[in-house]
Amino acid sequence: MGPLARGAVAGLIGTAVMTAAQTAEMRVTGRPASMVPGRVASKLLGLEPKDAKSLARISLGMHWGHGVTQGLVRAAVGRLGLQGTTAAAAHFALMWPSDALLYKALDISPWPWEWSKEELAPDLGHKALYVAATSVAYELLD
Repeated sequence: MGPLARGAVAGLIGTAVMTAAQTAEMRVTGRPASMVPGRVASKLLGLEPKDAKSLARISLGMHWGHGVTQGLVRAAVGRLGLQGTTAAAAHFALMWPSDALLYKALDISPWPWEWSKEELAPDLGHKALYVAATSVAYELLD
């Protein structure tokens, strides 16, 4: 399996791990599912969801699509020769700030330093888990 296919599969695995953790966390905290992915996809693709259910479907598709494509970023990090925690840290450093910048550029959210701890902590935690799971999967698939 080539590095791009490994990255896509690893991203799929990382997204599954993150989704399971998000689901568990939301059950415990009562936090509703984020519609940010759906809002991002709607703005980028010029979609106009007609209701909350449509936005939720778009959000789910974007959530998984973003996870798979971010696996390609992990593949690029691997092609630079980085492995293990260094590769995961580099992947996180590329992913999280670019996501936050995109949210701000699309006028979906303020800058991260303006987020509440209830918004920031799950976002950082779940994306860190995604990066760790994706990185482990990427290396195990080699």
